[in-house]
Amino acid sequence: MNYTVYYIVHLLTMFSIYAILGVSLNLVVGYTGLVSVTQAAFYGIGAYATALIAKTAGFGFFSSMLIGAIVAGLIGLLIGLVLSKFRDDYYVIVTVGFNIIAYGIFMNWHSLTRGPLGIVAVPRPKIDLFGLHLDFNNNLLFLALVLVFLALIYFLARFIAKSSFGRVLKAIREDEKAIQVFGYNAFYFKLAIFVISAGMAAVAGSFFASYLRFTSPNTFVLMESILILSMIILGGLANLKGSLLGAFILVLLPELMRFVGFPNEIAAEMRQIVYGVILVLLMIFRPSGIMGEYKL
Repeated sequence: MNYTVYYIVHLLTMFSIYAILGVSLNLVVGYTGLVSVTQAAFYGIGAYATALIAKTAGFGFFSSMLIGAIVAGLIGLLIGLVLSKFRDDYYVIVTVGFNIIAYGIFMNWHSLTRGPLGIVAVPRPKIDLFGLHLDFNNNLLFLALVLVFLALIYFLARFIAKSSFGRVLKAIREDEKAIQVFGYNAFYFKLAIFVISAGMAAVAGSFFASYLRFTSPNTFVLMESILILSMIILGGLANLKGSLLGAFILVLLPELMRFVGFPNEIAAEMRQIVYGVILVLLMIFRPSGIMGEYKL
């Protein structure tokens, strides 16, 4: 695989991972109207769970990923119970606090996470079934696997959004008190979608750790949650295709900025400035995002 192909495969793999994160978060923010800034924490839980279970317990990638998603879902359940006590700005602040707590655990629980050193040599997936042997050390095969899971999660999210469950989520977003008049307990719906979103984000974390064969706390900082939130706002809230578009733009745009031709001394800074200006202008003139059906 030559360098150009390797680079394209890398970008598409990262896009697929962030697209999973975007789709998962849009179910909470776009469809339910709950502004959550904690997706990077569940992303990190999936990554660390997969890395630790695969390396210490000797489980395969898929078993480790499933356990990671369950762990993230259970933690999401506990956090969701806490978040149910808060509304509006206080809800956002508590999600920020949880992300900071998760980062602190990743960074300081040295005996488990190795702190800032991170976990290295995370294994790639392997399939040995009915005589079929696939080793995903090949990046192109790994990309294909991530795309399969992205498709599965996308269609699961689409099914949720179009179901009666999804219609209740939208009703909660529009007027939570009104939906309760009709006998729906908004608490259970909000808690359920938060847990589902956490589990989906953990799947993205599993793929991230396995793809890079490494995971460290610096990946799962608060700014990462803000980036994921920016993706779905940019692409469009309450529109799953918008989640894909937002991930595509925010993964590729910084790379495209490399070829603009800024002087080497200021290239990095100029790319960040142009990148920021584009986002600000879009939010001013298209606050609902490119394909959005709802705005915060």
